[in-house]
Amino acid sequence: MKDYSEFLQEVLISEEALQARVRELAAEISRDYRDQDLLLICVLRGGVMFLADLMRAITIPHAIDFMAVSSYGAGVRSSRGEVRITMDLTTAVEGRNLLLVEDIIDSGNTIASIMELLNTRHPKSMRVCALLDKAERREAVVAIHYRGFTIPNKFVFGYGLDLDEYYRNLPFIGVVQPDKYVPPD
Repeated sequence: MKDYSEFLQEVLISEEALQARVRELAAEISRDYRDQDLLLICVLRGGVMFLADLMRAITIPHAIDFMAVSSYGAGVRSSRGEVRITMDLTTAVEGRNLLLVEDIIDSGNTIASIMELLNTRHPKSMRVCALLDKAERREAVVAIHYRGFTIPNKFVFGYGLDLDEYYRNLPFIGVVQPDKYVPPD
């Protein structure tokens, strides 16, 4: 596997900026859900690093659960709205306040599909917390209640976001230089 420096175009968001914004989001969430039942639902796999840092910074009691969906193929291209639930929740959500924790909202199709499914389970409320918002690519209308950063239409990786399942461990958000990246065999 190649060292990411061979195709890293730029560091878009530094580790320090990420951690500072996560703390700010956690403070907002803690304030907004004080004295309420809160269930954080992490959309795997990309959201796991964001969830781990966010839940440590949230100061009120809360529960967590996970969903896994598939919406991207190999390389740097989206699958154009094909969303499959590959792992469902184990927690009942009826009557609960849900906060969907997502790494990035691009077209919006994935999170819109998840919200449509979860609405059939009758939660008390449902909001979205997205680390990254690629607003200029939006196809589906999605309200983002807690937004980390709005980013340009560039393919990003690191801090949970993968590049062909690798590089999620990087502590920053980097931009891929597409002409330098070659997917693994």
